[in-house]
Amino acid sequence: MKKAYNFNAGPCVLPKAAIDSAIEALKDFKGTGMSVIEVSHRSKEWDAVMDECRSLWKELLNIPDTHEVLFLGGGASMQFLYVPMNFLENKGAYLETGVWAKKALKEAKGLGNAVCVASSADKVYNYIPKGFEIPADADYFHITTNNTIYGTEIREDLDSPVPLIADMSSDIMSRPVDVSKYALIYGGAQKNVGPAGVAFAIVRKDALGKVSRYIPTMLDYRTHIDGLSMFNTPPVFSIYVMTETLRWLKGIGGVEAINKINVQKAQMLYDEIDRNSLFVGTAAKEDRSIMNVCFVPAPGKENLQDEFLEFAKGRGMVGIKGHRSVGGFRASIYNACPVEAVEALIACMQDFEKLHK
Repeated sequence: MKKAYNFNAGPCVLPKAAIDSAIEALKDFKGTGMSVIEVSHRSKEWDAVMDECRSLWKELLNIPDTHEVLFLGGGASMQFLYVPMNFLENKGAYLETGVWAKKALKEAKGLGNAVCVASSADKVYNYIPKGFEIPADADYFHITTNNTIYGTEIREDLDSPVPLIADMSSDIMSRPVDVSKYALIYGGAQKNVGPAGVAFAIVRKDALGKVSRYIPTMLDYRTHIDGLSMFNTPPVFSIYVMTETLRWLKGIGGVEAINKINVQKAQMLYDEIDRNSLFVGTAAKEDRSIMNVCFVPAPGKENLQDEFLEFAKGRGMVGIKGHRSVGGFRASIYNACPVEAVEALIACMQDFEKLHK
């Protein structure tokens, strides 16, 4: 089989163990004689999957009993609307650190008063704003912890005077998180915890029920808490693969263990970018993401961009073309991306440099 090093930003690389298990479940789910995409979501076999998935989330992130874990359709983009529906009464506050943060703010503005506390748009989102003040009269403060397009990341749990809400689509389960500091953590699964098709929400139960507006049934987190994420038919296949992905993560030592590996992978690649005469990183060094490493040709070497993409493709590199809005290159090195893939990319960059000395 052709060797491919998968650096796609999402959907992205998944653990082989999870994929192999999914293949078998597609053929015969737990001895039922039916595929996992055929079995009733009201069956005892499926109940066991949901229970295990929820339990793995709580164990791996040390989620306190004050919070519930939900599995929902619509992706993180639907959560942009869930947030103001459930939390916005007078004012929502947002930190704008990229395209997805901007889109989340837009949805909130469509429902009420939402303000941008600080933005890094002035430098094409290549840094995380500092020194901003969170409005004490806001209903909540929303952040996007990792910015996939620009390669910046907030790698600490902020202290907030108001309920803190975070879109962690692309760095959830990559590092320890103090869930107790958040009223809500949400995201799409298709980076670190599974395939596309399901979103996760970790919501503090006592933070709900504080808005006076009518909340449509399907957009009310309480509906899905009461229904154990099965008020309507859940995205069963995506949840099954998520469960197997979290099993894999637990098996290699959990979040603390994968964080050490992720930091190692990122440091290796950033060291090569900083050393290599043909490339430069785009994100401020103090804000560099350990999930999405973004870089461009060095000044005066812009003409080599397409040539490097073809060179890398010939070496088995997949998905390293930068987002269309910024160009250059992007290596997404999520949890399941092995150190071997990063080593292969580094060797590719070094060999390309030798060709142009």
